This record gives sequence, C-alpha cells and structure tokens, in this order.
Amino acid sequence: MHLPLLALLVARLAVASPQATAAPAPPVSPNGDSREDAQREQGNFEEALIARALEQQGLTVEPEPEGKVLEAVLVATEDVVAETDPYPDFLNIFHIRTREEVVRRESLLQPGQPYSAALVEETARNMRTLRLFSVVRLVPVKGRAPGTVALLVVTKDIWSLRLNSDFSAVGSLLQYLRLQGTEQNFLGRGKKLALDFTLRLDTLSFGQSYTDPRVLGSRWSLSESAALIVGRESGRPEGSRGSLSLSRPLYSLATPWSTSTSVAWNVETNRVYRGADIWQLPFPDGPAVPYVYETEEVAGGVSYTRSYGARYKWNVGGTLGAYHYAYDPPAASMLSDEQLDWFRRNYLPREEDAGYASLSLRAFEARYEVMRDVDSYALSEDFQMGHWVSATVRYAPPVFGSASHFAELGLAARYRLRLGEALTTVSAAGAIRRQLGEDAGWNNRRWATELVQVSPKVLGGRFVARGLLDVNIDDLFDRITLLGGGNGLRGAGVDAYSGKRLLLVNVEYRTAPVVVQTVHLGGVLFFDSGSAFDDRPDMVHTVGVGLRLLFPQFNVVPFRIDFGYVLNDERPPVGSRFSFAGGQLTDSRPGFLDSPL
Repeated sequence: MHLPLLALLVARLAVASPQATAAPAPPVSPNGDSREDAQREQGNFEEALIARALEQQGLTVEPEPEGKVLEAVLVATEDVVAETDPYPDFLNIFHIRTREEVVRRESLLQPGQPYSAALVEETARNMRTLRLFSVVRLVPVKGRAPGTVALLVVTKDIWSLRLNSDFSAVGSLLQYLRLQGTEQNFLGRGKKLALDFTLRLDTLSFGQSYTDPRVLGSRWSLSESAALIVGRESGRPEGSRGSLSLSRPLYSLATPWSTSTSVAWNVETNRVYRGADIWQLPFPDGPAVPYVYETEEVAGGVSYTRSYGARYKWNVGGTLGAYHYAYDPPAASMLSDEQLDWFRRNYLPREEDAGYASLSLRAFEARYEVMRDVDSYALSEDFQMGHWVSATVRYAPPVFGSASHFAELGLAARYRLRLGEALTTVSAAGAIRRQLGEDAGWNNRRWATELVQVSPKVLGGRFVARGLLDVNIDDLFDRITLLGGGNGLRGAGVDAYSGKRLLLVNVEYRTAPVVVQTVHLGGVLFFDSGSAFDDRPDMVHTVGVGLRLLFPQFNVVPFRIDFGYVLNDERPPVGSRFSFAGGQLTDSRPGFLDSPL
C-alpha cells in the first residue's frame, strides 16, 4: 500500500481550494461526448484526461488507424494535482513530471512504422507496470499529412516524492510497518531511490535501495538494496539483508531473449509470533520451546531465456545457481539436547547447501483484457486471458555432500475467462522433490489451487469470491501457515490458527465508489471462512464490513479497513477485530501458485 505523504494532511484544505471546485470547460471526448458525459461513463477519470489532452493539443481521434503510417508519438502529461483534483496545486512544485523522452522511449511503435493496435495495447500494459503513472492511455489521432496517424500518449504521474508505506495491523497490534522515503521518478527519468525503515514485532531495519529499469537508456535493468537489522529489545545489530541484480528482461512479446544474474543474502534472527507473543512450542517432555532461530541464507544464479511464438508464447529458459541455507537456535535459548533434536525435526527449517541447474518452460496465450472496478475502481487493470502454464525441473548434484543430491519438479497453471463483465480465474500448482543418494525418497510434496470469481455489475458494485486450498506433505522446510486477522480471516484473533495446510473462502460485495473530486470511497460486505490445519479442517466463519479508499493521484491500489465478527469460535476484543492494509484481500495469496520452485 502506498499512502501519500501529504494527501491526508491537505484533503481538508482542498475543500476550500477555488481550483478544486472550478467547473472546467466541456471539451469533446474520444467518443464525441462532452466531458460531463464522459465523466458519467465507467472510465470517467481516465476519459476526462483524454478529452482534456485532445482539447489542449487541438487533435482529433482517428477512427481507423490500423496500418496507416505513424507520423509521430505525441505526449500529454497531466500534473499530479490537476484543476479537478481535491488538493492544492502548489504540491506540483515538489514533483518533476516524467520527461517526454522517457515516455516516448517506452513506445514499441516508432514513427515510420505502420500503426498496430496490438503494439499500442502492449505499450500501455508495459507502461502501467512501471508504476510511474496512475493513468496510461494511448489514443490514435489524425496526422498532419493525409493518410497518416499520430499516437497520443496520455499519462498522469503518480506522486513520486513520497513516504510509501506498507503495513498490517489488527486492532492495536501493529504487526508490520514499512516506511520508504522514496523518489521513485528521479528527475523525471523513471529511476528509483529509496531509504527504507521496517518495523516488525521484534526488529527494526534501516536500508536503502536503487532501481534503474533503463540503464543508460538501454533495455538493461539494475537494482540493488542493503539493510541493517537491529533487535528492538537489545538495541544491537542482529544481521543484514540485501540483493544485487542485473537483467535484460523480455520487455515485449516480440523480444527474442532475456538474461539475468543476481545475488542475495539474509542474515537475521527469526522469531515467530502468535499475536503479540513469541510462539511457545509444546515440547512433550518438558518446558515449551520458543519459536526462535538464527537464519543465514545466501543465494545467487544466472539465467537465460529464449522466447518463441506470437499469439501463443513459449519461453524456454535455463538457470545455473547455488545457495547456502543454515538455521540454528540461538545459544541464548538454552535448549537441552532433547529439545534441540525435537525442535530441528519438527519446526526448524532444513539446512541445505546446493548447486543446481534447472530448465523451465512458460507457455501462455498473449491475449489481454482491460477492466475497471475489479480491484482498483476507475483505473485500468490488465488481465492476461486464456491459459498460462509453467514447468520447472531442477537437478542438484552432490557437490556439497549427499544430503544436497536431489531432483525437483514444479508445475503451475492458470486459466482466465471473461464473459461480459464477469471474470473467472482458476489457478493450480504442485511441486515434489526426489531425494537421491543415501537418503533416497520422495518429499516436499505440495499442491495448491485457487478459484477467483468476479461477478458482473450488481447495483453498481461487484461480488468477488475466492476459494483457496494449500497442502504441504513431508515438507523438509517445515513451513507453517498462520491464519487470523487481516491475512484472510478478518475479525478472528491475530494468527489465532496454525497448521501446515490452509483452506480459505472469502466472499465480498464491493460497492461502486462514491467519487468526491477524484477521491474514490467504496464499501465492502464480506464473509470469510477458513482453517489452518494439519489433518482435517475445522472451519471458522466470520462476517463484517469494510471501507476502501483510492487516491488515484498517489496510488493504484486502494487502502482497506475491515471490521469482522466471529460466528462460531472465540471472539477477540472489539479493537482487535479491525484490520488495516493496502490492496484487496484477494491480493494476499501464496506465491507458490505462480512459482512453485
């Protein structure tokens, strides 16, 4: 969730701003309607920006652009705070708009080429993923020379000099807070500089990061980060984390190859909490064992991918990599030999050093749809339709000993279908490892499936339903799922339920937003049912209400506040039934569904 640094402070001032209430002139929209008519449409926020850009540049929409020679790429950049926005316009002084050459550089269609609607749509999708803009719309307009067409790129920057935040809180318990002082569009060139502060229940971390998606104007991308981790109780450094990567991605569907190299490390003390307290594990023959262990992780690799096909894409890749994973209880835990052995066998992640080679295949249909009011109200949202399949095979030879000799297989698939304004997404993933050598056997068996159904408009809003099942069997890394609060079972106690398997159902009715000078405010009614379990699920049901807030000048995802009530189990104090987070609840899902290895 990215909260604007000044938005909440200036909102009240904006009501009195003459510019915030001035009625703009009624220019013509791309559909031939007045701006007032356009603002009554589903895409009113974006349509109004297009209409204003056409009026300011004196341009006319080209109704049949396909195949005509592209004369020019024109850019219309909207201030972060425009006349119709509920914020004082002096805020624009503190933001440098994205430079026109940076916008033009992202276009996959250049002057002299025949106009292609497919390339225009792909350019818009790529630009939206940069997270520099709240709005990206590309409009064909009549060229100056007969028989030509120009491309008008209409953008509205997201506020770049900001205090980004990501947090999770249930009631008065702040589980996680990340504050990031960021210039995410440095000098209007699309480069990101950041200072990071992260607060967890047990640690503080201080770090920095830099991302350059277009090194020296090329298609190469560079990113680096580093952070120092400090214990909140001791006040002393406990570790560090960081990463460095250089890559040339598949920046378009026609890009034939990509490559990347990366290294990352994480050295810290892990404390697993249930609510506000460290989880005390039930050692059967003595005192409880605190769920605390030291982590030492280092990983690196280099990969290459070759891309084939046009409508139906096939991306074939290979990776060479190595990693070192080590976990051990801290000496301060003062555990006996019996407790150590029990802790390692049942809860501690598996120590492992391995070098590996892997082959991967990604196959998908290059067909996309743009929808609104699914997760982000008036802003365009891109959805890849049809099938998406991923398969990865990994082999680790016994270069670090027989314990690291294994082969793994991971499969993931998704199918998405749109019927009118209804959207159905089915996802599934599975993984398995075959240990070779002395300890031969099958383990790390895991599979998961998810169904997400978005309904057509009902009274202006939408029903959204999600079912999720995640099953771990013989997991060498002893991953445990915690459920309760803002992570899927709203209204329940924070992390009240635990297990190696998860069954979760969420049903929401998301109302149409009330728009107050571009600020979007919506409501939610929800029903959650879930269980984190080892053998059989014991479903806990909750119901509740929520609010969603979207500031399109500052964010592309809404901020959510939910209040839930437990129907069939222990109810936490009233204050702990509130949850606060960024994005929709359905954004919280296992990464395993997309990348099983």
